[in-house]
Amino acid sequence: MKVLKFGGTSVGTVQSITEVTEIIQKKHSKSKGTAVVFSAMSGVTNKLLEAGQIAAAGNTGYTTLLNTLEDRHFEVIKALVPVKSQSAILARVKGELNDLEDFLKGITYIRELSPRTCDFLLSFGERLSTQMIAYILKERGLSAQYIDARTLIRTNSRYGFAEVNSTVSHENIIAQIADPDTIYCITGFIAADEDGITTTLGRGGSDYTASLVGAALNADVIEIWTDVNGMMTADPRKVKNAFSIPEISYTEAMELSHFGAKVIYPPSLIPAFQRNIPIRILNTFESSHPGTVITKTVPQKAYSITGISSIDDIALINLQGNGMIGVAGVSAKLFGLLAENRISVILITQASSEHSICFAVE
Repeated sequence: MKVLKFGGTSVGTVQSITEVTEIIQKKHSKSKGTAVVFSAMSGVTNKLLEAGQIAAAGNTGYTTLLNTLEDRHFEVIKALVPVKSQSAILARVKGELNDLEDFLKGITYIRELSPRTCDFLLSFGERLSTQMIAYILKERGLSAQYIDARTLIRTNSRYGFAEVNSTVSHENIIAQIADPDTIYCITGFIAADEDGITTTLGRGGSDYTASLVGAALNADVIEIWTDVNGMMTADPRKVKNAFSIPEISYTEAMELSHFGAKVIYPPSLIPAFQRNIPIRILNTFESSHPGTVITKTVPQKAYSITGISSIDDIALINLQGNGMIGVAGVSAKLFGLLAENRISVILITQASSEHSICFAVE
């Protein structure tokens, strides 16, 4: 089994979706099973959030954004689906958009966009793109099946950044993804709690979905298709001579990702790491490039440094005072308070005298 994931830029235009369908077709012809996870079209998630905020203010101006979303999806369908076959998928997408409009209308009445409401709102992006691409694959003569990840991935009710119940999720995945001749098209990013209420997996959640699916199916490889040639030695916008890293370990990839390398989302590495499944980062727009493979161990490199990354907009906070010296529990109180407010600490340092603690946060 091979698991592929395509990000927003990979499914953002007619041309990019054409590239995606060709990659899937080629991969499936060489594989005994294919599961493909899709993000929403690039920019759609932000548009949905913007529409929700407009509706929460009691304004119906979100209709302009809905028209934009309809135009983008219809443009792809009309370009890639034969005219005689368009009516079914156009009706399906239009139905989803009508449901979205009704939902936004409801938000205007209550004038509230809670985390739970927001998760359901954002789920439309992946549902629209995945259904559309699954239909396009079928029109190419492939056996493609659409799967809403809310039937696969079980989480708690921490809306906006839900925690996955891996045991139940793995059972669901194994039960629903079994036919090696079928291309399973799965919505990324979204899931459901024990009551069936829509949740989301947080930033980069589609990568996480792909990793969960790959781990459950014990996939040969998990391929993350994006718009760059793998992980780079540095941000190419800041370092002109940065180049792709051919091989990197899970640990190194996690460190680079945590410290600003946005090619892959750190939690998505964990299920693959636990099953020792390699992850390959590839470029949709340059599919012949080998990209970067992430594995448990890598051979000795020619360079002593794997890569350099950085994070912008960071605050350094220093807590100090004579009353901290030799007093047990000060650190526990400080970091307990940060944890209660879900504030992630990026860096910690403490003076040996225990006179001060310095930490970095976004």
